[in-house]
Amino acid sequence: MTDKDFESDPWFRYRREGDVTLIELKLLRVEQLFNSLDPSPFHEKDLDHDAEAYIVESLRDLQPRTPVKLVVYLPAEAMIEPEAKAAPDAIRHYFDYCHDATMRRLRLLLREGRTTLLLGLVFLFSCIALRQIFLRVPTTTLEDILSEGLLILGWVAMWKPVEMLLYDWWPLRRLAHIYAHLASIDVELRPREQMPAAKGQRQSSAVR
Repeated sequence: MTDKDFESDPWFRYRREGDVTLIELKLLRVEQLFNSLDPSPFHEKDLDHDAEAYIVESLRDLQPRTPVKLVVYLPAEAMIEPEAKAAPDAIRHYFDYCHDATMRRLRLLLREGRTTLLLGLVFLFSCIALRQIFLRVPTTTLEDILSEGLLILGWVAMWKPVEMLLYDWWPLRRLAHIYAHLASIDVELRPREQMPAAKGQRQSSAVR
C-alpha cells in the first residue's frame, strides 16, 4: 500500500494511558486498514499487510503481558461511517482467524516433526548397524571411509527433525500467542484532532 508509512524503528517509545500501552494508527479512512482486494464482507476482510505487520511488530516490542489498546485516529466525518463502527470487531475477527491458522500450522509442523524424527531414527540405526558389520570384518581403507561415512550420514539425517522439534516450533507458538492477544484487544476510534503531537512515540500515519 502506497499511502501509509508504518514506522519500523524498534526504539520508538509508545504512549501510555495509565497502565495501558497504546498502539496508534493515524488514517484518513478506516478502509485503509483492510485489504482492498479482498471481496469478503467487511467484517470478514483481511487486514492490509502493512497494517497487520505494524500492529504485530508493535506487540512484539512489548512484554508479553503488557496491557495494550489499539487506537485508530480518523477524521470526524470518517468516524460516523458504518465501516468505522464495524472496524473493532472486524480487526479482532481477523486476528482470531490468524490465531487459528497459526495453531494449525504449529500442529502440522509438530506432526511432521515427529514423523521425520521416526524416519531419521530408523535411518540412523540402519547406518549404525551397517557400520557394525564393517567393523567386525577386516576392511580396507576405502571400507573404513565408508564405515565412518555411514555414521556421519546417519547423524546428518537427524538434523532436520531436530531442527523442527527444537527450533522451528517456538516462533509459531510465539506468533500464535500474539494473535491470541490481538484477537481480544481493545480497539478505540478517536478523532484525529485528539491525537497528541508525536514526541518520540511510535505511531503510524496515513497520508496522501
